[in-house]
Amino acid sequence: MIKESYLAKPLDLKNLVEYQEDSVISKEILKKATGTLTVFAFDKGQGLSEHTAPFDAIVIILDGCANIYINKELKVVKTGEMIIMPANIPHSLSASQRFKMLLVMIKG
Repeated sequence: MIKESYLAKPLDLKNLVEYQEDSVISKEILKKATGTLTVFAFDKGQGLSEHTAPFDAIVIILDGCANIYINKELKVVKTGEMIIMPANIPHSLSASQRFKMLLVMIKG
């Protein structure tokens, strides 16, 4: 499923979601059997607890800086950078400052 308003036009990913105090906000852009695209905004102090996924997950930082733990090892990822979180490996995210990201999940 793709929202009609997103089809065949440039999207300003950074501004698709706004920061909200003490919250994690997400907006799904694309959802298909083969994968998803979701934009997130994390307020300072927020995060996602440790979990695994059965396929690789790509995080692209759109704004700010994220603390991403992959197999308990800290990776600091900044605006304009990306990281691939391997399938079936525990990972988590935390915000020592606000950040926005695009999460790309590709099933394969």
